Amino acid sequence: MAQNSERTIKEMTSLDLNQQPLCIEYPNLDVDFELKSDLIHLLPTFRGLAGEDPHKHFKEFHVVCSGMKPQGVTEEQLKLRAFPFSLGEKANDWFYSLPLGSIVSWNELKKQFLENYFPASRTITIRKEISGIRQFLVKTSMRLTETNRSLVDAASGGSLYDKTPIEARKLITTMAANNQQFGTRNDNPPRKVNEVSASIDERLDELTSLVKKFVVGVPNKSKLVEYALFRDISPMLVLHSKKNPPCMPMP
Repeated sequence: MAQNSERTIKEMTSLDLNQQPLCIEYPNLDVDFELKSDLIHLLPTFRGLAGEDPHKHFKEFHVVCSGMKPQGVTEEQLKLRAFPFSLGEKANDWFYSLPLGSIVSWNELKKQFLENYFPASRTITIRKEISGIRQFLVKTSMRLTETNRSLVDAASGGSLYDKTPIEARKLITTMAANNQQFGTRNDNPPRKVNEVSASIDERLDELTSLVKKFVVGVPNKSKLVEYALFRDISPMLVLHSKKNPPCMPMP
């Protein structure tokens, strides 16, 4: 504050041509270290957009750094220097907005990053969703157990609890395979009543048209021919004709 009070307003508002320090205070190294361009090009990019997974970014970042670590440098030192090159767009703006000298270690940088892109509220929400899924699975499992217990006991020739774990697993696997085999044998859905009725009507129309073609020019034998054709072609009409036989003309 004393230094600022001694500076004029013009000096404080003038452009600072000196290089601004970053938020990271890099530790001193005993060896000369330089990030290779090959390593930088292989780094994944995290842009800070909605839907990006920060944990996945850390995993991919770890794979690259652990596979290209130079001698004389620890993995944490390498990650601390390489991580800014893996950020882009909004994530890059976030990094440069951090207070100067606020990060002194890799763990601190990782903590700051996760707190910003994976806050505690999101963690709590995901835990609640996982808890709800677990409760649903437990209830479903209990309901299925009560329903199918008798079937399993019958298939095992007694109580399932009398079986060894290997025998029980083998039995359940066999039952599941059989159920899948017989359950998927008939893939065609059953036809509806209106579809069957429409098919019968269409067939009756075809038979009627066919009969008319045969009886053209033979008016005296039309009923006899119609009856014979219907009897030979359609079993359904045979059943109908037995219940209600047509009146046959006397010769």
